[in-house]
Amino acid sequence: KRVGANIIGMTDNIKAGVELFKQHWPKNLQALYLQDESLRVRNYLSDLENSVIFSTLLVMIVIIATLGIRSGFMIGTAIPGSFLTGILFLSIFGMTLNMVVLFSLILAVGMLVDASIVVIEYADRRMAEGENKRNAYAEASIRMAWPIASSTATTLAVFAPLLFWPGVMGQFMQYLPITLIFTLSASFVMAMILIPTLGSMRDKSELTFKPEDILSSDPEENLANQKLDRLSLWYLEKLKIATRNPKRVLYLSIGFTVFSFFIYGFLGNGTTFFPDSDPEFATVYIKARGEMSLEEKDSIAKDVESRILDTEGVDKFYTTVYNHPPGQASADTIAVIHMELSDWKTRPLAKDIFPIIRQKVKDVAGVIIEVRADKRGPAAGRDIELVLSAADYRELLAAVDTALTVLRNTKGLVDIEDSRPPPGYEWQLKVNREKASQFGVDLSDVGDTIKMVTNGIKLGEYRPNDAEDEVDIKLRYPISHRNLDQLDHLRITMGDRLVPISSFVEQKPAPKLASVNRIDGKFALKIDADVDEGFLANELIEQLTPELKKNLDENILFQFKGKNEDQIETMRFLMKAFGVALFAMAIILVTQFNSFYQAFLILTAVIFSVNGVLYGLLLRGDAFSIVMSGVGIISLAGIVVNNNIVLIDTFNILKKQGLDTMTAALQTGAQRLRPILLTTITTILGLLPMVFQVNIKLLSQEIDFGAPSGQTWAQLSTAIAAGLILATPITLFLTPCLLILGDKTSQQQQQANS
Repeated sequence: KRVGANIIGMTDNIKAGVELFKQHWPKNLQALYLQDESLRVRNYLSDLENSVIFSTLLVMIVIIATLGIRSGFMIGTAIPGSFLTGILFLSIFGMTLNMVVLFSLILAVGMLVDASIVVIEYADRRMAEGENKRNAYAEASIRMAWPIASSTATTLAVFAPLLFWPGVMGQFMQYLPITLIFTLSASFVMAMILIPTLGSMRDKSELTFKPEDILSSDPEENLANQKLDRLSLWYLEKLKIATRNPKRVLYLSIGFTVFSFFIYGFLGNGTTFFPDSDPEFATVYIKARGEMSLEEKDSIAKDVESRILDTEGVDKFYTTVYNHPPGQASADTIAVIHMELSDWKTRPLAKDIFPIIRQKVKDVAGVIIEVRADKRGPAAGRDIELVLSAADYRELLAAVDTALTVLRNTKGLVDIEDSRPPPGYEWQLKVNREKASQFGVDLSDVGDTIKMVTNGIKLGEYRPNDAEDEVDIKLRYPISHRNLDQLDHLRITMGDRLVPISSFVEQKPAPKLASVNRIDGKFALKIDADVDEGFLANELIEQLTPELKKNLDENILFQFKGKNEDQIETMRFLMKAFGVALFAMAIILVTQFNSFYQAFLILTAVIFSVNGVLYGLLLRGDAFSIVMSGVGIISLAGIVVNNNIVLIDTFNILKKQGLDTMTAALQTGAQRLRPILLTTITTILGLLPMVFQVNIKLLSQEIDFGAPSGQTWAQLSTAIAAGLILATPITLFLTPCLLILGDKTSQQQQQANS
């Protein structure tokens, strides 16, 4: 949880230590820092901090322009107050700032001012009607307490299920619901206590609400009021038309939503698990099958190095040549080149650099060379992981060859590798126990004699004065005698004679098998591959599945694991979380309104808002990200219900005051127009820097486009912003129409019963 701070602190300590020891180094020795994660962490956090500041300024400008300077700064106090409270609780629970927390603050900027806007807007309206400021804010705090509490509770109910997200992805994303729960809870306290306190001290002459802005209970009189702003007059005219034909508005909304799913299914770019950002590091894997000495492997690695040394965009690299590759590399890997790319502002995109490198090294004879981006974040790993299993190992090897042919003939797959052990031989020593017993030789004596040629016989341990660990003392032959030929000349002392072990030990070459993997008792091998630019892993898996079924024997089992398995697990969890969130919201709404219909009406707004997400993805040309777009839809559900709750609460109050259904619906829409637009615009503006991947550095007066920090969060921000753009007209037009339809249906049922 503190990895960011730990990386920066450790790196600073290392650099300080290096500077201290430089005075003792030879002149030709240099210190070169490779893959410095502290720079990446600093840049990432700096970009997100700038986005938080810029989003806050955008929100403040809109609020001040609409509600005035005093009201704007009153609402502005909710932002730092909620931020500080949320960060305080994060600190109490042992969490530090990271990229997810900072993005959560960006997401919260527009949301946490909603409650304060509603309170101030209602108080301004009451003061414009003649109420004194103290009573106006006291009444606003009391009157709006229940709808604001319900809207806050429904928002928190949406994010609460995300706390139980399992796996690595859950550990990564859990900071988002935690941060939002803390900050939004703090914003409710600010709106109910701090805002009324500050408002009671403001000057009444600074109101943006004027007496002529007060709406009459007569819709026709409001439409004739030429002193109203043009937006309000236009909205009242259109709402009056819509409420006369509520069923048409409902059918139009349903059709528009169905059309969004249809057109996205036809023109959409499919689905993906987690958005990839432009990498800063890459790895070149050099692979070869067959027995080679370390010197031969090093010569091949040097050849590859010389070819990629002058590639544009490659800043630094270092090479490791292996006798035995590490666990994360395949068994046939002979060398790995770790590349550090130049700063993203000064180089081409990695997707343009990698083909150039592949082209430069494609004619290196006898080896396979793969270029892979270092995957960062919770979605690290290969794009496609195919696991094959069978009861017979030879059949499995043949199946791997067949599967490799299928994958290599599939367009869009690159850097394909498998986990078959590389071909090689080992010498096995088979002891004839009967002959050994005739010579009176024990098997342990044979083993100790052979160790003299290999690892040696341990005689004891010794700890030097300048060391903390003990060193083994071993006895074995000199280097010149440690070879296979020496095995033919080994002799065992038996009494007063020397017995050659070749008399009862037979040397046989055999195929070398590094390891054996089993799944459910069957032999298993794996094939990994990455997806080329412009292709999606899901679509390729759907294409590969029937081809593998057609070409593989029935006794060969195969399944796609890795990211595909994680994607299915994540999709199932998010669907469950969305269902739980809707159920929790329904309980809260039924409790508030005591009406199943009005609760259902609000939840339908969530469904209708999804079409905005799909249209937003189409406009950007992005694929639907299971993680980011899925979380965006869940987050959107918590935001959309807020405006509907306050709108329906106002409708119910007006009905209790004796207004008929049509008049109450028109009056409700007119009264809630400004706060609904304000809360929507502030939320969208808070997300705009991430939507367009713009990083505005106010202090250094720089503007960056397409920073890696923005690439990760663009899809989630787009889902919420685009969803709100279409959810707002649904709230302003469809909700009043559904209220009228519900009231008409209720009256018809009462007449039928009577």
